[in-house]
Amino acid sequence: MSMPKGYKSENGYATVVKSGGMSYKDIAEEMTRRGFKMKHSAARNILLEAMKKLAVGVCELYDMSDTDIMKVASDPRFQECVASYLEEESMI
Repeated sequence: MSMPKGYKSENGYATVVKSGGMSYKDIAEEMTRRGFKMKHSAARNILLEAMKKLAVGVCELYDMSDTDIMKVASDPRFQECVASYLEEESMI
């Protein structure tokens, strides 16, 4: 489902390409190269599903409602924090 015409995200959109990461298109191409046919929209959906699983714990911790889970999961600030944490953990 596409966004309504004129929709503007409150906190922008997540992108890690500027900091050396991969775009959804790059991820989809790499997965296809490895034998898992994928489109960029599927790469985005898979990432958001993973972020939702992490956001559930955060929302429970701060007594937020279930309706806030997707909002938190799709927030680029939350995604950047998760990425930073994973980078730190991989250096240990």
